[in-house]
Amino acid sequence: MLKFFARYKTFAVIFFILSAIIVFAIYTLLKPQKRLPVYQPDMVNAELVDSTVQFVRKYHKIGNFQLINQNGDTITQNDYKDKIYVADFFFTTCLTICPIMTDHMVQIQEKIKNDPDVLLLSHTVFPVTDSVPVLKKYAEDKGVIDKKWNLVTGDKKQIYDLARKSYLATKSTGDGGKYDMIHTENFILVDKKNQIRGFYDGTNPEAINQLMEDIRILKAEEH
Repeated sequence: MLKFFARYKTFAVIFFILSAIIVFAIYTLLKPQKRLPVYQPDMVNAELVDSTVQFVRKYHKIGNFQLINQNGDTITQNDYKDKIYVADFFFTTCLTICPIMTDHMVQIQEKIKNDPDVLLLSHTVFPVTDSVPVLKKYAEDKGVIDKKWNLVTGDKKQIYDLARKSYLATKSTGDGGKYDMIHTENFILVDKKNQIRGFYDGTNPEAINQLMEDIRILKAEEH
């Protein structure tokens, strides 16, 4: 009996390994790939969405834009073509949620700095004071990597329209005068098709961890 088992020992080991590989392959093929939702305006809190797009149920995308970054360069949708990116809204003199959000953006930048597929985009909501030189100093103080992260300023109405009509991220319309400002903690994940794939509390470390995981899922999905 012992001779019998000794004779077929190698065969049994090989059979076991092949069986394990086959079972794993079948499990992998049958297991559905996790996918992120594609957010439409009618899926978001109506207070955060402009009335002109509030009831849109499909095909929503981030609108075209033309803004100026911390280096005085014109930034448009083309600079984010075929890229995944994280967008937010801030202003340099904010003393409440913005410093926390910016610190979290710095952490994200560190994690994606060698990933050519992922970029960052921060819009100032106080362009009357956040000029190019102000944004440049802020960027230098925070360690912004220019090729990864644009801090942009420009026409206030365009920025606020982007916030409500494209990113679906704020209650304020910006029509209340010079000091009527967006104050949103939202980070928005945008895919390579300019679609919104996630919203995250930019002040919450756990939400940032989820954002990083969702970037991984989105990259796998798009590949």
